[in-house]
Amino acid sequence: MDPTGFVPLAARLNPQAAPAGVVEAPMVEIERLSLWYGAKQALRDVSMAIAKHRITAFIGPSGCGKSTLLRCLNRMNDLVPGVRVEGAVRIGGLDVYEPGVDVTGLRKRVGMVFQKSNPFPKSIFENVAYGPRILGARGRDELGVIVERSLRAAALWDEVQDRLGDSALSLSGGQQQRLCIARAIAVEPDVLLMDEPCSALDPIATARIEELMLELKSAYTIVIVTHNMQQAARVSDYTGFMLLGELAEFGVTREVFTNPRDRRTEDYITGRFG
Repeated sequence: MDPTGFVPLAARLNPQAAPAGVVEAPMVEIERLSLWYGAKQALRDVSMAIAKHRITAFIGPSGCGKSTLLRCLNRMNDLVPGVRVEGAVRIGGLDVYEPGVDVTGLRKRVGMVFQKSNPFPKSIFENVAYGPRILGARGRDELGVIVERSLRAAALWDEVQDRLGDSALSLSGGQQQRLCIARAIAVEPDVLLMDEPCSALDPIATARIEELMLELKSAYTIVIVTHNMQQAARVSDYTGFMLLGELAEFGVTREVFTNPRDRRTEDYITGRFG
């Protein structure tokens, strides 16, 4: 706190998220967020600040609200009938639930990679070029530069550069997931959401995706949902433990795993429940 008594939002929402005396700049600020699917409440008064150019993981038992919270960041929950949201989600200062917000523009800023790789039934090139083409990129040379840059960033270029015209469906599962990451970052988002990105992959492909996440965080703010606590411990800088729609604990990953503040977090991490 400075001499005037001002406490930065990141510190107010997430006082244990940074080492003593350090408050990292937030990319995402969530304040008192609640969500209902019809009469069922799925999120309850969630508040946190997600640091820029860091990896933040949400862990917790099935049905605890992890994926629902993730999908609030790009308003994917809007697609579910009967959804009602209260509270604020600010990304780069913009409240994404303000009336009149361009949801298409929001999803350009907040890319998403899903649990199961979902390449389009098109060529490898066209999968990556799809988003930039919609946003106005037209020339083959311009698109070629974007496709190569994105595939290199997704650690896939060396494996596919000689077969960009082949179907994306011909790739292995791990390659397809990296292609989906390349497709997501081709439009240069600020935030990259990953919902169980490795759950369908073997250990070798999982390791490649984890290495890729660590490389990408220098350019993107990454938020992942994972059931794999070892994965959260390996790759994330911050971890939030969700339980029954509430954010039970949030902080620096090593602190959450080695010295949790909430007994429920300790019980989950040590396998007593969940």
